Amino acid sequence: MDVEKLLRALDGLHLGPVRYFPCIGSTNEEAARWAEAGAPDLSLVVADEQTSGRGRMGRRWYTLAGAGLAFSLVMHPERTHLQDSKNYLTILSNDSSLMRLTALGAVATSEALKQAYGLSADIKWPNDLLVQRRKIAGVLAEASWQGDTLKAVILGIGVNITHKSIPPGTRLNFPATCLEDFLGKPVEQVELISSILSSLLGWRKRLNTPDFILNWQDKLAFKGEWVKVIYPDNTAQVGIVQGLSPEGFLRLQLNHEETINIKGGDLHLRQLKQEQP
Repeated sequence: MDVEKLLRALDGLHLGPVRYFPCIGSTNEEAARWAEAGAPDLSLVVADEQTSGRGRMGRRWYTLAGAGLAFSLVMHPERTHLQDSKNYLTILSNDSSLMRLTALGAVATSEALKQAYGLSADIKWPNDLLVQRRKIAGVLAEASWQGDTLKAVILGIGVNITHKSIPPGTRLNFPATCLEDFLGKPVEQVELISSILSSLLGWRKRLNTPDFILNWQDKLAFKGEWVKVIYPDNTAQVGIVQGLSPEGFLRLQLNHEETINIKGGDLHLRQLKQEQP
């Protein structure tokens, strides 16, 4: 990646300081350390290669040099004080604020792919982007805490650009794809990150508006289809995806027609091949 070109492309976006690494373990981990040291809002960490990048539930996110896009943004939300700091992980996993920031990265990336390349990407709730039912990008939002105070949210985004960014099939938990497979031409990392961040900053101003939820819902994958939601304790819920609640929770219609809200946490979302279970 051409660092000078990167800085020129980002110059008009009014971000915080930018740190670029030819190779790093994880952009999210670096951004979290930076946040703890006082990184200002919208500080950006970009890497050409990640050796230990990760997605949700500790899964690995592959970023080979020149093959994909990997960056993390430090965001300062309004401070949140928790009544019981020992339970903050449980509380946070059910908090619509962090979910909206995850969706912010997904909506911005989807919009950028459409505007820059004419590629339609759906959002597999809450954080993956799919093109023709194959994963092309992922978002990971993590909280940075100081005691019981939320100091920052680290928003990490990864996009598969070349075919080399797709790991071997035996390591995939969902079919994957890349930009160049669809476009048939090279994609510049600088152009892509600039498009995503421009969209992200625009939507951030409207993050708490109904318009944001409607846009997110418009991009939602599997609407009207049967899916199985698998929770961390291996219990499962089967139903039809109805859309999103006003808070951004997934609305699932069960077999007996009751509609429930899936409120987040670490879960799998799998489409069922049959019309109903």
